[in-house]
Amino acid sequence: LQGIFVLGLPYALLHSGYSGLLLIVLAAILCCYTGKILIACLYEENEDGQLIRVRDTYEDIAKACCEKLSPSLGGIVVNVTQVVELIMTCILYLVVSGNLLSHSFPYVPVTEKTWSVIAFVTLLPCVFIRTLKIVSKLSQLCSLVHFVIIFVVITYCLTQIHQWSWAKFRLSLEFEDFLVSVGVIIFSYTSQIFLPTLEGNMKNPGEFRCMLNLTHFFACILKTTFALTAFLTWGEKTKEVITDNLPSFLETLVNLCLLTKALLSYPLPFFAATEIVYSCISKGNHSNYRSPLLALAVRGSFLLLTLLMAMFTPHFALLMGLSGSVTGAAMTFLLPSLFHLKLKWKKLSFLEKCADISVFILGFLCSLAGIVCSIKGLLEAFG
Repeated sequence: LQGIFVLGLPYALLHSGYSGLLLIVLAAILCCYTGKILIACLYEENEDGQLIRVRDTYEDIAKACCEKLSPSLGGIVVNVTQVVELIMTCILYLVVSGNLLSHSFPYVPVTEKTWSVIAFVTLLPCVFIRTLKIVSKLSQLCSLVHFVIIFVVITYCLTQIHQWSWAKFRLSLEFEDFLVSVGVIIFSYTSQIFLPTLEGNMKNPGEFRCMLNLTHFFACILKTTFALTAFLTWGEKTKEVITDNLPSFLETLVNLCLLTKALLSYPLPFFAATEIVYSCISKGNHSNYRSPLLALAVRGSFLLLTLLMAMFTPHFALLMGLSGSVTGAAMTFLLPSLFHLKLKWKKLSFLEKCADISVFILGFLCSLAGIVCSIKGLLEAFG
């Protein structure tokens, strides 16, 4: 999903001006921080002062926090939130795939929904994915395609360097447009939903913090460079998806790369969602399926669900924005900071407590603003 949001960063700069550059850096710092405190909630100190991993999933953290109130309630809230966000992400990939195929082959007499079905057929093998290793290999290919897209756009922009002008940046901002920019920039970094599984599958979990620092640092550099060069090239003519600004021959090439990226990105959220649901049904090991037939049924059902919703959900982009404002902000800012305060309160310094509270307040405000804007858009769309 990050690749799709990255293509909207130049458009975000159009509406946020110089503050957008600061937001890209700030979002990287905040998302890196919440990722670290979320993983910290998986560990507790033993009698010797050593950190021991006593929890495995986001759900386990929620249960620990709600232990006195209702352990099952915390797990249900987190699981529902995770599954909704992951399924909406999968649906978005199908919608985007249909849109890209439609634009790449405009002379083929096929509707966009039919193209989505064709893309869906290529994803049928996902029902046989049983381990994270296969998903990680697909994600590596996805990252490679992502870099090709970024390279093509930046290279073209550099050929237009003679027309760059810092005067293109806006000083005055409209509040609603600025909120849209905040949403695009913040959610281009979100990955907290995958971090517990990722950290648990690392050969050396002790390197997790270093890995998180490096990935967010380089992501920040890459996104700032990409957004800045693209915006300086097209200025006020910058479109919502920057590839639409490219010459036709490059646009087709990049659209096909984006299609490849969307299809390669689908297995990760799909795998994560089915793992959560299956673990809730079987009450067994979160990583290994006990009943192959039940696992196949769960994965098949989810695969079909994503297609049906992609085909028949009206105003999907607005609904995606609404669910993203609720689930995305909750999983990225609200819950990590809240859980960290709950589980580590006695061991946190004053500054750490202030940091967690500040992140929670910021996440709440971003979520509230996003919900208001999304509902307003839905009301206008439905008349």
